[in-house]
Amino acid sequence: MKTFTVEFYLSDSEYHTALRLVAGAVCSAADVDVDALEDFKVCVTESALILKNGGFERVRAQFDTDGGVKATLTGLDGNPKKGDSELSLALIGALVESFDIIENGGIIGGITLKI
Repeated sequence: MKTFTVEFYLSDSEYHTALRLVAGAVCSAADVDVDALEDFKVCVTESALILKNGGFERVRAQFDTDGGVKATLTGLDGNPKKGDSELSLALIGALVESFDIIENGGIIGGITLKI
């Protein structure tokens, strides 16, 4: 597996659980160690929460396992707005190798995570 994409609604926590399971399955398929896998799942969940709190209705998550594991989460639809994401971003920064924020006018519209 090299690239895998899913889309979920952010309105229901059951979808967050499903997104977390997908992230874990991708890491498992890429032979990521258990500690890094758990950290990655936390970061994927936090990224989805950032997008939800930013007013997005859905999330598109694209996972790539070519040369490590990378996830790009992008907010879709809804009424985007500035959200308070300082704590979530600090947590993400502590748990992944690197991350990038896609921002437009102070609104976070996407996050890329790499382990």
